[in-house]
Amino acid sequence: MSEWSPGRPTVGEALILSWVNSDRPVRSPCGPAQIPCCGEESPSVVVYECFPVRTVHSADGTLAFYTHLESGANHQGEDNGELLLDEPRVRPAWGSKVQYILAQVGFSVGLGNVWRFPYLCHQNGGGAFLLLYLLLLFVIGIPLFFLELAAGQIIRQGSIGVWKHISPRLVGIGFASCIVCSFVALYYNVIIAWSIYYLGNSFQLPLPWESCPEVSNHTEEEMECNRSSPTTFFWYRNALNVTNSIEESGGFNLALAGCLFAAWALVGLAMIKGIKSSGKVLYFSSLFPYVVLLCFLVRALLLDGAMDGIRIMFTPKLSIWGDMQVWRQAATQVFFALGLGFGTIIAYSSYNPQNNNCHIDGLLVAMVNFFTSVLATLVVFAVLGFRANIIAQDCVKNNTDRLYHLQYNGSFPHGPLPARTVSATQYSVWYQGLPNETTTQLLGLGIGDCRIEEEMNKGVEGTGLAFIAFTEAMTLFPTSPFWSVLFFFMLLNLGLSTMLGNMQGIITPLLDNFQSLHRRRTLFTVLCCVVGFLFGLPFVQRSGSYFVAMFDDYSATLPLLIVVACEAFAVAWVYGADRFLDDIEAMLGWRPWCIYSYMWRFISLASMLCLLLASLVRMCLSRPTYQAWNKEEADKQQLEYPPWALGLLISLIVVAALPIPIMFVRQLLLERLAPAISPVPPKEEDDGEEEKESPADPDYLSNGYLPVRTEDRQDF
Repeated sequence: MSEWSPGRPTVGEALILSWVNSDRPVRSPCGPAQIPCCGEESPSVVVYECFPVRTVHSADGTLAFYTHLESGANHQGEDNGELLLDEPRVRPAWGSKVQYILAQVGFSVGLGNVWRFPYLCHQNGGGAFLLLYLLLLFVIGIPLFFLELAAGQIIRQGSIGVWKHISPRLVGIGFASCIVCSFVALYYNVIIAWSIYYLGNSFQLPLPWESCPEVSNHTEEEMECNRSSPTTFFWYRNALNVTNSIEESGGFNLALAGCLFAAWALVGLAMIKGIKSSGKVLYFSSLFPYVVLLCFLVRALLLDGAMDGIRIMFTPKLSIWGDMQVWRQAATQVFFALGLGFGTIIAYSSYNPQNNNCHIDGLLVAMVNFFTSVLATLVVFAVLGFRANIIAQDCVKNNTDRLYHLQYNGSFPHGPLPARTVSATQYSVWYQGLPNETTTQLLGLGIGDCRIEEEMNKGVEGTGLAFIAFTEAMTLFPTSPFWSVLFFFMLLNLGLSTMLGNMQGIITPLLDNFQSLHRRRTLFTVLCCVVGFLFGLPFVQRSGSYFVAMFDDYSATLPLLIVVACEAFAVAWVYGADRFLDDIEAMLGWRPWCIYSYMWRFISLASMLCLLLASLVRMCLSRPTYQAWNKEEADKQQLEYPPWALGLLISLIVVAALPIPIMFVRQLLLERLAPAISPVPPKEEDDGEEEKESPADPDYLSNGYLPVRTEDRQDF
């Protein structure tokens, strides 16, 4: 290679050299294009990250790039010492396009698709809610999902690096994403621990939650079980051994602590080699839940009452479209179903090659997520319809026996009674046709209606669905242990694939931003898992389920809404939506639909702000409460959070959102103090090249890319 002299870079600028021996043309700083070298095409290939290139000198296949970075601080005063390396850093790459898609699907398709979406769909109009959800998916979900995918792929950094490049003043968005991911990881792995506990108890015949425990004397435990149900008793007393309120700690649940350790060990082993190891795990953890859901659907459709559940599920109630609360719930579900704001989408897409079609990826993952929710809803309501049908039939049998007994004793007026073999639907029609005086008399005797709809409304959300209602339904299946193992192993895989995404949202931005951590990636990953386990121990004390509910309701909802609103504002108004589309066009070779520019600037951003305002108003108007289990009454009750818990709740929201204003103010101070602290260097000749501005400058017209080599890169 011959000698060359690119000329002296100005003070504080970084010189990056890249020698690549190849007979293929060079990729330009702004995408796949050829760069003339001394009047000819250069025989070199370089993969670039997003950052403005100042000058290029080449000789004999050697390329030198001057990037517009100031030493210690850029022109806006932001410290870039950890982001800029002396040489191009090797960045991991996905083994294949399938592995990447499975990672995105595995992260977005989580436990919420199985136990949150079916509940919302049933409570809010069935088929009407599906249409509303699909509308908001296209208005809010897909545009913002595409925004994060494109940002990560263009800049090829985690969430911190992405927003630092777009505007150093907005780097706090990335740190806020990391904090939210940390909060979610703490309690989400506890849910995985619960699944492990139930999975371990599923290898028994009969299942331990099929019947109440056998005791010689009438104890409090037996009375608690008889007043509730065997599955409810097992959940609250055996699994959680829960206290009556959040104010009673009750000590640690050692069994769950062991399961939590196992959960973090699984996460650590899957993450130990970065996306190389986690990507391979996702082949199984992302696909296995679909196999289980299809098996459950086929089995459930063969059961009595399954079609009743599906009929109830899809019965439309168009009147709900006028309820703003339903719009808020649908928008929130779209928001969390896709995993917006966690930084995981950005982290995963940053490992893609520059020419990957991220637009098709966004549409594909969003549609897979939607149809997975519909599939899970079909399964849930087919199974719950079977369960509700059996409970309703038992109710009909008991009530008709009592009615005939009352008529025989003369306690009930003579009249036509339903046949003893009447169905639940026929009994309900007969009961509703009685005079009001008669129904009042029957209710006083403890004889009510037996409606399948009422049974399906009981305990169908969150843990109530997975660990009580669905678990009870499986006890009615033939070979119930087999189905129980399948179900909880599915929950374990759903939780694990989402958990791996959460951890990538934490680890990738920190590794990209701090070079010292990148050199000790394995050690840092293990350390994160150990710290996560230690901080997760309060969630496995006897009152730990109340803290899980608190974190689930408040640690992520408002902070993530703030994060995503700031993301949309940063791209649409700080950087410029059209400029961002220009960068995507340079990267992909074609321009995405212009409607995205309007969506990012107006519709999606306005929708996020309205959702944020609605959530704040709802929180302020009603004091936060949580659902507690009363052992004496063997029933659930709503309790208000005590003052210290309210303080903790508010602290979670503030701590998660605080990095955004803190880093903004810090950057403003650096910009004001930088001229006074650092002397202005003398101007150097720049070979007639006009100095380019930072991508954060609104007058900057295009974006460039740092040269980055990808590790084990495969063409998609």
